[in-house]
Amino acid sequence: MKKHSLSATKRDSLGRKVKKLRKAGELPATVYGKKVKSVSLTVASEAFAKTYGEAGETGLIELSVGGAVRHVLIHHVQKHPVTGTILHVEFHQVDLKEKVHAKVPIVLTGQSSVVSEKRGVVLSILDGVEVEALPTELVEHIEVDVTALSEVGQEVKVKDLKVPAGLTVLTDAELTIVKVGSLITKEAASEVAADVAKAAEAASEVAAEGAAAAPTAEGAAPAEKAKEESAKKE
Repeated sequence: MKKHSLSATKRDSLGRKVKKLRKAGELPATVYGKKVKSVSLTVASEAFAKTYGEAGETGLIELSVGGAVRHVLIHHVQKHPVTGTILHVEFHQVDLKEKVHAKVPIVLTGQSSVVSEKRGVVLSILDGVEVEALPTELVEHIEVDVTALSEVGQEVKVKDLKVPAGLTVLTDAELTIVKVGSLITKEAASEVAADVAKAAEAASEVAAEGAAAAPTAEGAAPAEKAKEESAKKE
């Protein structure tokens, strides 16, 4: 896994004052974790955008705060509903020796002959899978090569994924990730819509179960609580 680094500064500016930070190119942020007191920070907007583009929400980041390094994952990015501008970031500080749950994106590679020959279309059903792993063994994404898909109806399921060692996939093994569909039929569109809905429902159930099973401790700040605290402070 590529190493990601980011610098942050502790901040005292709260509420409406954070608007001045954003205008100055600084992004308000919060870091929290198990047995970790929530701390308000600022990070350079451009530096964060670059790191976020590379690491996503599963890339381990060495966050330098006041000379100390914290190992974190990007947990939540709040964006403006109209412009899409990043407004606030939540970092989750992790224990490198304790496994975490995360959703790893699926990236399709290669090209199916059914597309080049205009016999069908490759349909992406599942955009990511829930996994469990040590923070150091998480990956930014999992690739699925669609080159071997040469006939309409062929598909790749979760159980077909080539997963790196140390990564345990929690998503239902029988769910379809990608399949080859017909170019134009209402039946095909309905089938895909049903598959997408089924995959989304199953993924939500796994995520909910993982959140419920995830270890917590006194002093930890769950995601929802962290969001509420951030909202109050700002």
